[in-house]
Amino acid sequence: MKTFTLDEAQALLPVVEALLVRATEARDEAGKVENALQELNRRIHLSGGIRVDVGMVARQRTELEAHMERMRETLAEIDEIGVQVKDLEKGLIDFPCKMEEQIVLLCWKRGEPAIEFWHSLDGGFSGRQAIDEPFRKRTNSKSRLN
Repeated sequence: MKTFTLDEAQALLPVVEALLVRATEARDEAGKVENALQELNRRIHLSGGIRVDVGMVARQRTELEAHMERMRETLAEIDEIGVQVKDLEKGLIDFPCKMEEQIVLLCWKRGEPAIEFWHSLDGGFSGRQAIDEPFRKRTNSKSRLN
């Protein structure tokens, strides 16, 4: 497992955030196409059958798959960097970090100005703790004052 210092994670944050936005946009576009296909299916079912533009439906299915593939590829790109996407909808990501002899997770949520929290591997979002001076010393991270 790749680990990051706080400084490395902070430096990567703009890149990872841009990838997160791209994955979210692809997911949202896929959702729109899927909703349109579901609505068509509902109309067919309710009316007992209607004429369907098969070419249009085929194009929509191709478009849906393209959006889904874009999302999967983007999430794989984030994963290759070593960053963990915990919740795409909330924009919640973790950067593994070595604290003394254990691995912890630097935790960031879309909308936060910087990485300011961490938690244990099993602590999750609800177990987030503020990054303070004792944490910085235990991870050999620079002080904000430096």
